[in-house]
Amino acid sequence: MEEISAYEEVEAEFAALEKRLSTPELLADRDAYAAAARRYKELEAKAVRIRELRRHREDIEAATEMMVEADGAEKDMLQAEIEAAAAAAAGLETELADLMAPRDPNDGKNVIVEIKGAEGGEEANLFARDLFDMYSAYAGQQRWKLEVMNARGSDMGGYTDVVFMLRGDDVWRKMKYEGGPHRVQRVPATESQGRVHTSSATVSVLPEAEEVEVEIDEKDLQVDVYRSSGPGGQSVNTTDSAVRITHKPTGLVVSMQDEKSQLQNRNKAMAVLRARLLQAEQQRRQDELSEQRRDQVGGGGRSEKIRTYNFKENRVSDHRIGLTLYKLDRILAGDLGEVVAALAEAERQEHLVGS
Repeated sequence: MEEISAYEEVEAEFAALEKRLSTPELLADRDAYAAAARRYKELEAKAVRIRELRRHREDIEAATEMMVEADGAEKDMLQAEIEAAAAAAAGLETELADLMAPRDPNDGKNVIVEIKGAEGGEEANLFARDLFDMYSAYAGQQRWKLEVMNARGSDMGGYTDVVFMLRGDDVWRKMKYEGGPHRVQRVPATESQGRVHTSSATVSVLPEAEEVEVEIDEKDLQVDVYRSSGPGGQSVNTTDSAVRITHKPTGLVVSMQDEKSQLQNRNKAMAVLRARLLQAEQQRRQDELSEQRRDQVGGGGRSEKIRTYNFKENRVSDHRIGLTLYKLDRILAGDLGEVVAALAEAERQEHLVGS
């Protein structure tokens, strides 16, 4: 059977990887060890379920053989065992079908998140700050590590834009749905008449790209250095530590100024540039295969909002899947689990329909 063969392949690779993880050669190579450890964790989830499924199937087979000579209460007991094992096996088969499905190529990657105030002036910048705080709280709940790479504050304490890295388990799998325009409906701090305004901020979620995944020719880069500035444009540094990198073939521009070291700002700018180039290449490949909609900011100029945050009604609505929750306060406090789970289930159903 094809299914059994696939299960056996998983078990064989898992066993081989288990042995390899303890070898001195792998332990001496930090990057290779980290990649092998991620693969081990992915395979472990499958291998555990395959073993459980095999055990339930063996129980069914044994109980079925015993049924031939059983009668009365013993036969009823065996029948109950068969039904319980069959139900458990069916559940495991469903889980394995999901686990064995083709994986997102970015699963296991860390992410770079960019948030920018968009429509609405200073209120949009304040909303960008709210989104950053929401993701910071969510990262804390998930035990992810958050590192701010660059931030430009606004006059009232918001963000015109902020870039940060998230590192940890399942970061891409849970954050990939956040890319797109987010809309807020509330009475802004800048409003004196108590009227509700609609503003927006954009979020980009980029998979971190390794140097080996994206080759960048130094001749294709224009690197400018300048003094970093704060809200209102005032200089906050006395040296040319800020870095702006322009990728001439694509026109992509990345600026970093948060670090006092020019080298550190350059390294962070290169990390963001690699992530953007990787995303652009993945989008190009996807467009060649299908006309799938583009969910990321800058991935095709989508103007519609993916999510609305309505303060008056304490409501959050995700327009992609028609989800509405009246718990905006909790979601802004980082309780994104229900939203992420619903989006993941919708994606799973879409894949099942398309397969």
